Amino acid sequence: MLIGLTKARSMGAVADAVERAGGSVARVFSRAEMPLALIEEPDRLILLRDQLRIVEEAAREIGDAALPARLSLGAGVPSLGPYGIRVCASATLGEALALGTTLIVDHLQTATRMDVSVREGRAHVTYAVTDDSPVGRQKNEVLALGYILDVLRRFLGPGFVPRDAGVSGAVLQDRRAIETTLGCDLRLGPGAFVSFEAGLITTKNPRPATAADVMGTAGVPDPSDFLLCTSHLIRLGLLDGRPSIDWLCRRLGLSRRSLQRRFEAHGTSYGACLAQILIGQAKDLLARTDRPVGRIGLDLGYADAAHFTRAFRGWTGLPPSEWRRLATGLATGPAMGR
Repeated sequence: MLIGLTKARSMGAVADAVERAGGSVARVFSRAEMPLALIEEPDRLILLRDQLRIVEEAAREIGDAALPARLSLGAGVPSLGPYGIRVCASATLGEALALGTTLIVDHLQTATRMDVSVREGRAHVTYAVTDDSPVGRQKNEVLALGYILDVLRRFLGPGFVPRDAGVSGAVLQDRRAIETTLGCDLRLGPGAFVSFEAGLITTKNPRPATAADVMGTAGVPDPSDFLLCTSHLIRLGLLDGRPSIDWLCRRLGLSRRSLQRRFEAHGTSYGACLAQILIGQAKDLLARTDRPVGRIGLDLGYADAAHFTRAFRGWTGLPPSEWRRLATGLATGPAMGR
């Protein structure tokens, strides 16, 4: 089983767009079964299918089928973080597109495929969702086309119109509105693509920049790494309280027994993975913030400070307040570095 993940920032400022149109952001995230706190966590990893669902629900909430195009074109490729900054700093358009296809699965999202090719005098940029989710695929393609067109127009000028472009499917709801937003006509067919004259590939960047060391944020894990991918999902669930095994089952489309077998095959269990993550989160919050112990316990899903203290003592042999004192003392004491 491959688990496709993406950074939350890949869907653009979806919450702002819904609010401006008078819709309910809380309702959108509730329908998508996603924590509302995700809005403040742009580098949080989520399932690609959950990104598809949020964008689909947002478009439905405000009655705007062109919303995905508005999101990507409005935010622009730099909004994708270090990935987008690196792409936009490329010396030529060809380098930008090649870099975008190379880095996407490691630094932005998996379960997608982007390719660039040149044939018969034309350059072709293709994009495909390889995740098997039936929800929101076409809207994700429109979102991706907006980002691709943004790259092209940064090099070729804001008025650039591709020779050809399209998305998958036989029907595209509100096609004219989407085409107007993207600034080009669309063909319907087997997949999403943009094509233009091959000679434009060598166009130099009109605003060259240096971006050698901007890939500092964590990348996207290999979709075949079950434990690492599920650990990111469990951390996501903690934004909205303590995630249950049934919550994770719904996210992955697996039965409880099937999910348990997957954990067992890796020599562990859901409960053990959750405990490991809670230990790490608790230590991080104690060492990095001055948040009260009781507040940290509540944030991690414990009923009260006493329950959290008992659990933490079981993990470390120390109560949270004592562990914090020692941890922060070690971090700032004169013996550090000796």
